[in-house]
Amino acid sequence: MTRINRKVAVALAATVLAGTAGGGIAQASSATSGGLAPSACRPANHIAKITDAPSSSGHHHYRVTLTAPRGYEPCTLAGSPTGVRFSADGTESGITAGRYGDQKTAVSFGPGHPVHFDIQVPNTGRATAADEVAFTLQAPGGEIPGTSFAEGEITVAEGTLIGPVLSG
Repeated sequence: MTRINRKVAVALAATVLAGTAGGGIAQASSATSGGLAPSACRPANHIAKITDAPSSSGHHHYRVTLTAPRGYEPCTLAGSPTGVRFSADGTESGITAGRYGDQKTAVSFGPGHPVHFDIQVPNTGRATAADEVAFTLQAPGGEIPGTSFAEGEITVAEGTLIGPVLSG
């Protein structure tokens, strides 16, 4: 009996995993059977890193750079990421971010073509440390499904703004 139960459990687990793989979850594979690679814009298919950027009068700036490894299809982004959440050690800060800049200009993103966006933090007010930013990328036609994450040391405050995605 135990041997039959084990076979059933293995078959069931394989079925569940196969169903999950085809169920709309972004896959990090390099190609599909159709010969087209998955989109670099999907959260599972790119890497995002937060770094310090030059400050401006009254603001500190951080740059979030997105890169895509070889094997992914280029895609088009536009505007500022939305749904931005800052957290430290897994605890959300409660700081919400607005947007600034041109929200319509399309930017190509993919392997060999990194993009970045600016996080502008006012020097006034109470600052909160964070080590992760969660965000949803935008395409010219709307939101790209899923949440992307960037890691790096950052300090945020009320009045923080997110700039549009730019080339480079």
